[in-house]
Amino acid sequence: MSADFQSIPVIDIADLSAPDLARRQAVATKLAWAAGEIGFLYITGHGLPDALFEAALAEAKAFFDQPMSAKMACYIGRSTNHSGYVPEGEEVFDPSARPDRKEAFDVNLDVAAPQPDRPMSGPNLWPPSASFRAAVSAYYAAVSALSRRLFRGFALALDLPEDHFEPHLTEPPSQLRLIHYPYDAEATDQAGIGAHTDYEFFTILRSTAPGLEVRNGQGAWIDAPPIPRAFVVNIGDMLEVWTNGRFRATAHRVRKVAQERYSMPFFATCDYATRVEPAPQFVTETSPARFTPVISGEHLYAQTVRTFRYLAGL
Repeated sequence: MSADFQSIPVIDIADLSAPDLARRQAVATKLAWAAGEIGFLYITGHGLPDALFEAALAEAKAFFDQPMSAKMACYIGRSTNHSGYVPEGEEVFDPSARPDRKEAFDVNLDVAAPQPDRPMSGPNLWPPSASFRAAVSAYYAAVSALSRRLFRGFALALDLPEDHFEPHLTEPPSQLRLIHYPYDAEATDQAGIGAHTDYEFFTILRSTAPGLEVRNGQGAWIDAPPIPRAFVVNIGDMLEVWTNGRFRATAHRVRKVAQERYSMPFFATCDYATRVEPAPQFVTETSPARFTPVISGEHLYAQTVRTFRYLAGL
């Protein structure tokens, strides 16, 4: 990892949709540098209308403004696919620490029936509001399509065929989280969510206020504030494993700030049964395999069980 980066690069990805391979490759070259040296980047030129984000954000605000009894009617523990409302204190990263001041609503790929062999798949638990379901579903679909474009871009960045990941994207259990950090007059400007890497292949994020920080190779925390109409993209554990460390899953955290903040990360992943291990192209005598193979969905579910009280039986 670059030890001295002090900012996150901004990459215009519009040409990932260009008919000319050379133009797509030019973007992929920039993606390769950012993913390999920093593990974080902003993307512009993605083509997603602001109206999609604003509509989903408005519905999130309306949902979180409801009384607790109404929100708990959609409690995530009632779902069959780990979707629904996540109250403050439900998600525990460090049992010895004070719970984070945040609540969330989790949305997964909406599959018609529960999938016993795939715990993260099934029908979403939706609130009664038809407008919430419509706006959030539209946003999920748009960002999911963007993730497929980025999968193609990352494949090119790795000197692989553009459709390299396509066989593993038939029903990926990618998750969209609507997260609300309420105004907290007692909060001081300090670490909030502890330093971590994301479990999946990569994350696509928009938020409404500063707070996200990325750790560089010297251990310094670098701000990654929102840029209008841009998304933050960061590499996750599974893509680091797939590339045998060629792409970096970089530690990041959310700083505690007093202001109210909404964050909407989309965790892009591959199909539940995808075997994730260093691809042969990235394993050599001088660069042996650094990671043990895992099943993508099993890894994701195991990490989820560790952090959610209802799954841990608490």
